[in-house]
Formats: sequence, C-alpha cells, structure tokens
Amino acid sequence: MIGRKMNVRLLDGAELPRYAHDGDAGLDLRITHDVTLEPGARATVGTGLAVEIPQGCVGLVFPRSGLASKHGITLSNSVGVIDSGYRGEIGATLLNQSDETTTLDAGTRVCQLIVMPFVPCELVPCEELTETERGAAGFGSTGIA
Repeated sequence: MIGRKMNVRLLDGAELPRYAHDGDAGLDLRITHDVTLEPGARATVGTGLAVEIPQGCVGLVFPRSGLASKHGITLSNSVGVIDSGYRGEIGATLLNQSDETTTLDAGTRVCQLIVMPFVPCELVPCEELTETERGAAGFGSTGIA
C-alpha cells in the first residue's frame, strides 16, 4: 500500500530510490561517489536526492543494519532529521566503527529514509508536572535484565 506522494529530484545521475520489499518502511539511499573510510573516520556523502517531505511529516534517515553489522559502518548522528521545508540534497555522515579501512563504491546503499507523520506540540510553561509511578527515574532505572 502506498500512502502520500513525495516529489523527488534526482541529482548527480542518481536513480529513483525504491522499497526493497512490499511492506518495507525505508527507502534505500545510495551514495553517488566512492568513499574510503579509515578506522574511526567520518565522511559526509551525497545521495543524489532532494525530496519534498509532505507537510505534517518528517523524513528520518537511519543507518542500514547490514552495513553496520558486517562492516561497522553507521551514521555518525544515529538518525538524521529532514524537515518538510528542506529542499537540498540528502547527505549522510558515515562513521567507520571497525578496525579496518573500508571502501564503499558509488551506488552502495548506505542508509534508509523513512517518512512519517509527526505531532507538533504547543509548549505550556508550568511549575509542576503530573506525577507518575516512574517519576524522574532515568537511565537504568528499570534494571539491565
């Protein structure tokens, strides 16, 4: 099932992205140029795409799990946010977390774009927040198992 329409501008000879399988949430994005990453290095790469995220939605750019688990390549910021007003090329800052130098060829799928609706909130200043069972208990408050 396809939902909303999204305008896509192809740059640098990029191909239109697609969902790998019916029901997939993410569109695989490919890099337009070769990149070599030394261990611990970062590089910002272009995907050759500019998109028009529908109003009321946000584009979220996630790393590809196979690239991370097999080669230690992930996104340096974990998840990128593309607001509906942005019209520039989608970029991805890759991070090599492995002990080996890795070269990725142009056309390699490096991340995936998920478009989803969001709920804007009106911020209301207050003196107190309502109490909950959890309260202010934060990191690790539910244990490790």
